[in-house]
Amino acid sequence: MNTKIVKINKIQPNPGAIYEAGNIIKDGGLVAFPTETVYGLGGDAFNPDSSRKIYEAKGRPSDNPLIVHIANITDLDAVAVDIPSTAYELAARFWPGPLTMILKKRPELPKETTGGLDTVAVRMPVNEVALDLITASGGFIAAPSANRSGKPSPTQAQYVIEDMYGFVDMIIDGGDCDIGLESTIIDLTSRPAMILRPGFITFETLKEIIPDIVFDGNIIDASSPEPPKAPGMKYRHYAPKAEMTLVTGPVDNVITYINDKIEQNSSKGLKIGVIATDETHYLYTADSVKSLGSRKNEKQVARNLFKVLREFDDEDIDVIYAESFEEKGVFRATMNRMIKASGNKEVRV
Repeated sequence: MNTKIVKINKIQPNPGAIYEAGNIIKDGGLVAFPTETVYGLGGDAFNPDSSRKIYEAKGRPSDNPLIVHIANITDLDAVAVDIPSTAYELAARFWPGPLTMILKKRPELPKETTGGLDTVAVRMPVNEVALDLITASGGFIAAPSANRSGKPSPTQAQYVIEDMYGFVDMIIDGGDCDIGLESTIIDLTSRPAMILRPGFITFETLKEIIPDIVFDGNIIDASSPEPPKAPGMKYRHYAPKAEMTLVTGPVDNVITYINDKIEQNSSKGLKIGVIATDETHYLYTADSVKSLGSRKNEKQVARNLFKVLREFDDEDIDVIYAESFEEKGVFRATMNRMIKASGNKEVRV
């Protein structure tokens, strides 16, 4: 497939390019596009063939549901039924924005889009390019992240091109994503409501609206017959090519442990990468040491994670050791991605 690459200013999107991309989706094709979270891989949510193409392009298991993106709150009724008042309360506060809600799906929405489930994951992004594209395509885009399944989600167009060129009809380069982690996913079909994937909209913030909300950070084992209700719950996700270990404990212990491992692995001829922070990066002597930012800035840390993992891939790093973070606020989402990127390989020191 010949993939067309179009660069668009996200502040002043090119109407002609958006119109062309919208027609591609209407005709059953695929378009990779920017959102405020990560780049998405979009197709017509009401076209089962489009959803099948998305799974094929990603190399993704077809029981892993897609997220339906809409451009207007009023369009929620077109994809979901029995919508609770809480959904509208959440939409009024957080949409457009990085919050995905799981609701009961309308019968007209194909199960190819929902991973075979009777529920649908829906969100309304804030990125203007994404909103314009959704409108131009007919109002309903099914879109997971625009990467090959299991790899770190792309927050820059260069990595979308690396993964998706030849698999999609068009890639829209809208610059770097602002948030850098996928949306928070909340299941409103369960009682009590449950966070299935943490994100920029935090557990603490959601409790202000839903006091009894609970958090489910578990990943379903790949051998389990249980279908995932949301992206990221099953299979290995966000993984760099290198073997990654997350190191948890008092900062002095973490630094000592990682430096010992650097020495041991370097003697084997392995190329070592370290994920650190502004406060500690100078204390390591690995082949590549990258700071996610300051521990005082949880949003900066979240925005840089996938970018750093991709850079390690570019540098052919063999082994990665990563500092951990306290699991609260946005750091909870960062830790969720790091744990899954490591394949749940965590060492406590």
